[in-house]
Amino acid sequence: MRYHIGETAEVSRVISETDIIHFAEISGDHNPVHIDEIEAKNSIFGQRIAHGFLVGSIISNVIGMQLPGPGTIYMEQNLKFKKPVFIGDTITAHVEISEIINEKKNIFRLSTSVVNQDDMTVIDGYAIVKAPEGEAE
Repeated sequence: MRYHIGETAEVSRVISETDIIHFAEISGDHNPVHIDEIEAKNSIFGQRIAHGFLVGSIISNVIGMQLPGPGTIYMEQNLKFKKPVFIGDTITAHVEISEIINEKKNIFRLSTSVVNQDDMTVIDGYAIVKAPEGEAE
């Protein structure tokens, strides 16, 4: 497998109430802004929002399953939360190989972002990963 700067992959998903409830159970984050309609209406968002890390975890889907793919090891992830994600939003996580840090060890810097259905960036950041064996270009 060959890797090259500029290579991209993405995954889209509709965020559901079930996603939020499951993430709250898994993470233990039961912040009312995520799970309580009445409390959330009184928040700065005016409605329930998805957990930032739930939305960011879709980036892991792209990295672990597509680019670089199965066998990839996360070393670092930076996330900047730019806008809220609401129940029913369609989000798309985008990953691009932006730098080959260590060609021999297949360590890459990946540009990572998530946009909503209106093409507004909701998360921006980068990841450092060790890719499975392959050749970098």
